[in-house]
Amino acid sequence: MTVVFLGIHVVTSILDAYVHIGWFAAVVPFASPYSRFLVGLGAIALDLMLAVFVSSLLRMHIKPGAWRSIHWLAYLSWPIALAHTFGLGTDSGEHWVIALGALCVLAVGLAFDVAHERHG
Repeated sequence: MTVVFLGIHVVTSILDAYVHIGWFAAVVPFASPYSRFLVGLGAIALDLMLAVFVSSLLRMHIKPGAWRSIHWLAYLSWPIALAHTFGLGTDSGEHWVIALGALCVLAVGLAFDVAHERHG
């Protein structure tokens, strides 16, 4: 589901006539002339998630330790994507976006706390 919604986000952002981002800037960090840093963060998050997705497709051909290491990139992509979300876009300052982002941070924090108590 994440890949589907991420794909929709990328495609609609590229097709949006408000600004020109382009396919290259969507995957190459800091290549966009529009909001270079924040679009670059989105490209980094996308690239990390693509690595996780592709490695899942190739799981049978990758050593388990390498696959697990690649999947740790999902944890790195999330705060980068969150920074991209809060810093860019016409909705980034809307109360619902801020509340949804805060809810995500809270949920991840609670999940981390529960996991830490179980294994700590």
